[in-house]
Amino acid sequence: MIKVLRIINRFNLGGPTYNATYLTAFLSDDFETKLIGGKHEEHEGASVFIPEKYGVEFELVQEMQREISFSQDRKALRRIREIIREYQPDIVHTHASKAGFLGRYAAYKENVPVIVHTFHGHVFHSYFNKLKTTLYKNLERFVAKRSDAIIAISEIQKDELCSIHKIAPEDKFRVIPLGFDLDRFQENHEVKRQKFREDYDLSPETLVIGIIGRLTAIKNHELLFDAVKLIVGKTTQPFKVIVIGDGELMTDLKNKARLIENQLNEEIFVFTSWIKDIDKALPGLDMVCLSSLNEGTPVSLIEAQAAAVPVITTNVGGVKNVVDHGNTGLVVDSFDPVAYGEAMLSLLNSQEIRRKMSQNGWIHVKDKFHYLRLCKDVENLYKELLKKKGVKK
Repeated sequence: MIKVLRIINRFNLGGPTYNATYLTAFLSDDFETKLIGGKHEEHEGASVFIPEKYGVEFELVQEMQREISFSQDRKALRRIREIIREYQPDIVHTHASKAGFLGRYAAYKENVPVIVHTFHGHVFHSYFNKLKTTLYKNLERFVAKRSDAIIAISEIQKDELCSIHKIAPEDKFRVIPLGFDLDRFQENHEVKRQKFREDYDLSPETLVIGIIGRLTAIKNHELLFDAVKLIVGKTTQPFKVIVIGDGELMTDLKNKARLIENQLNEEIFVFTSWIKDIDKALPGLDMVCLSSLNEGTPVSLIEAQAAAVPVITTNVGGVKNVVDHGNTGLVVDSFDPVAYGEAMLSLLNSQEIRRKMSQNGWIHVKDKFHYLRLCKDVENLYKELLKKKGVKK
């Protein structure tokens, strides 16, 4: 039996928890996996329901927190090393930045045979100042040298990490796209649509624009809000904007929304906070928007297409590996509210475009981003690395 210790930053809503859960639950019987991670923060949606749903046991490492803290990080490192000594894994596989540094360094110090890391996104632009960004890059390069393989979740991300940020040589990278349980987004579509729209008092003729994610600066909600302000009056189609998520900018964004509504004398924005079962919300939307400054592979766009909802997104990270521009959604190449608003108008004003993109979405993502494909790809990588290290199981 090949033993894998899987480490994620924290159990908050997002791609890493889903990815880690599927890789824990659905690898073949050749593997045994232990999942550990930190606790979600106050403004983040908790994601422990995800491993619980799939019968995956996990352990919270309370010391592992999002922010850098030398005292807490040292405690987290000690705890991870203790877990490694207790569990004796053949492979340590880390997911995302904090877990990636502490987990890989702990695995290196404990002489774990194979060390793997997945970049779900990166913090090398639009997050921090130049000094802090340089520090993070150097830390990543340090642990990259002690890694046997690094997984990028798209070709675009791999090129960024290799060519632009020079984290590691190209031969250390493997591209393995994310995988999800997408079938649930096709189930009971009309029932879910009717229930969601009743819950939020949305009339049948109202088109609903959704944006899903943390209310934080990197998600750049202001671009969407500014675009909405510009397009009101340019369409006869009634519409609302549903903001799904929570975060430190909740109050600021609510204030901006109210200011826009007062200027336009029209109620437009609805804030829902986190919605745990997003498959029950997506059918109620007519398009899903993403306005981020930086992304890895945006889960919200994959799930939207799986639910047959057209998408509009800024051209960041691996979105062009996710969205089939013109067929399942629109990719906007700038952060200009006018350009973003024009993309929104093209969907608002054309039922035919929305219908075509809706039909194409499921076909585009159903195999490419399925968890069974993900598990097979990762199993093959694990076995390749173990063979290279001469570890026989």
